[in-house]
Amino acid sequence: MTTNSGGANVTEVLVIDDETSIATLVAYNFERAGFSVSVSHDGDDAYQRVAANPDAYDLLVLDWMLPGMDGLEVCKKLRQQGIKTPIILLTARDQEIDLVLGLEIGADDYVTKPFSPRELVARAKAVLRRTDNAAEADQPEQESANSEELRAGLIRMDLERHEVTVNQLQIDLTPREFELLRQLMEHKGRVLSRDQLLDRVWGYDIATDTRIVDVHMSHLREKLERDPKNPIHLKTVRGIGYKFVEGTST
Repeated sequence: MTTNSGGANVTEVLVIDDETSIATLVAYNFERAGFSVSVSHDGDDAYQRVAANPDAYDLLVLDWMLPGMDGLEVCKKLRQQGIKTPIILLTARDQEIDLVLGLEIGADDYVTKPFSPRELVARAKAVLRRTDNAAEADQPEQESANSEELRAGLIRMDLERHEVTVNQLQIDLTPREFELLRQLMEHKGRVLSRDQLLDRVWGYDIATDTRIVDVHMSHLREKLERDPKNPIHLKTVRGIGYKFVEGTST
């Protein structure tokens, strides 16, 4: 984040797309929204820029299909180096397995082509809000004598330590998976629509693709349920959304 001549902070975005028309459209809409934008047209160049100066950009908008190093490889290598700059993948691939792969590699969100520039900017703002909130949560705090917990069956959430255990075995969840589970457990037995979950977990305040909820829920089941195809706790309510059921085992 840089400071402009008026003293205000400016969010720096790097747009990486080999299609000039798309890169120009994306850059134009981010600039209209008050962002400072740089553009790269291939993965190798983008990787070198970010790796050489990890603090140069606040957000990467990264196309999946690029000449040279593709977007997925760029994302993977940056994360392996411990670079945590938020990344939104632009992709024409909309199969769930592809989207899960992108999120698992370390992308913070994805937008499928063709897309609305207004939605992309809104989702970028939501990613940046989440990043800021996570950074604040990582600040050292005085240890509380009684950690706030959520419990259901064999699942236990320690909200202060940001830990989840199932039958005393610690489960590694991403920040979004953790918040998704928290929302469902805090509203145990109640149905939360996909739109409600998008608003509460992702911070989206416009209509957008709800499949990101389904992708994260599928992965959450893989981690928490004994039989993910026949979940005990994380139930689908067809046509509406999801709810958490107490259950008796996992």
